[in-house]
Amino acid sequence: MIRATFLAAFALLLAAPVHAAAPIKEVKSPGGITAWLIEDRTVPVVSLEVAFRGGGVTFGSDAKAGLASLAAGLLDEGAGDLDTTAYQTRLEDLASSLSFRAGQDNFSVNLRSLAANLAPTLDLLSMALTSPRFDEAPLARERSATLDALSRELKQPNSIAMRTWWRQEYPGLPYGRSGRGTPDSVNSITADDLRGFVKQRLARDQMVIAVVGDIDAGTLGPLLDKTFGALTREGVPDTMPEVAAKPLHQLLLATLPIPQSVVVFGQPGIKRADPDWYAALAVLNILSSGGLTSRVALEVREERGLAYSVSASLNPLRHTGVILGQVGSQNAKVGQAIDLIRGEWKRMHDDGPTAKELADAKTYLTGSFPLGLDSTGRIAATLIAIQLDHLGIDYLAKRDALIEKVTLADAKRVAKRVLDPDNLFFVVVGSPPSLAGAEMVTPGG
Repeated sequence: MIRATFLAAFALLLAAPVHAAAPIKEVKSPGGITAWLIEDRTVPVVSLEVAFRGGGVTFGSDAKAGLASLAAGLLDEGAGDLDTTAYQTRLEDLASSLSFRAGQDNFSVNLRSLAANLAPTLDLLSMALTSPRFDEAPLARERSATLDALSRELKQPNSIAMRTWWRQEYPGLPYGRSGRGTPDSVNSITADDLRGFVKQRLARDQMVIAVVGDIDAGTLGPLLDKTFGALTREGVPDTMPEVAAKPLHQLLLATLPIPQSVVVFGQPGIKRADPDWYAALAVLNILSSGGLTSRVALEVREERGLAYSVSASLNPLRHTGVILGQVGSQNAKVGQAIDLIRGEWKRMHDDGPTAKELADAKTYLTGSFPLGLDSTGRIAATLIAIQLDHLGIDYLAKRDALIEKVTLADAKRVAKRVLDPDNLFFVVVGSPPSLAGAEMVTPGG
């Protein structure tokens, strides 16, 4: 009966519609904790997202790489006086979901609950953040799972290509290492390391919160204090400097006996605060991220049938920015696909988009955005991104106007400024019969 109730309630959480046009309220708790709130009474569900700046792969040394990822996998494995089984049973009884994730720049919390069960669910979150157990058995299990994942990644073409690209773009820097770490670093992480990470990095001064659903500001304020008030007030600051991608190669090949080559490609990009962001967004949409209608997709997929999918887009990070893309092609044709991508990159750099392309891109960028705001969870995640990027509480209302302001002259200028055909770097994993100009690298290297 409990499981049936849980499954029915969880289905309700996933299906919950939301009114994305509802106003964003800034809620400040009696204890001074701030959250952004969108009230939605359609369904009795609440989604809460939290992000801690600098809690991802940018934290820690190479010797402890994977620390944030390991913590994310263990924070719901027992807290306070509840061991793993008791903690997970309590979550299930409440028909709530709770997960943690370590990204490149941030450490995130995702919580969904029926409105009636929000307070006890938040109690479980508070316990995880303030008194995590990191018991020996769950730690050993999570460490083993991480080591297995690392072992599999050394054999998976997509993982090899992506890891190689980041390592080559950011040699010796946190962005160049795997978020999961290495076997040596994972084996070196102790329960005390994990406790130190939580205490030092998951702190109130690094935290942003978004709440969407069936709750009002008066109810939310005291819950914020109860949930987050006991966290460390000031965490260890993120001291990573601004860094720029420095590609040392144009084409690397890791030979693997597979019928289709996997390719990761990209170049240095821009950060989210760049004043040319919206023009760059439109240019990349036209060039490579506009689905089947982008220039690259039309040339590589539609005209020549060299790939099932190909795309590249802006990837802004806290301390850098890149343009990153992927394509897969038959071994014998991967060289042709790469040449076409390079050609379209140069053509856009040299000539920029047409007036019609820019108009179509604006229509797509303004029209598709609301379609992604179709659940309380997705809206909460969007509110977190707006806060992390310092875009302002009125961003949702002004986004369309910022895109519409981009002129054809802006787009042409930004295409020349941002796109860099000479620094477009490709990593190929596969067995192409020939690949002109490729330097060899070992798949696991």
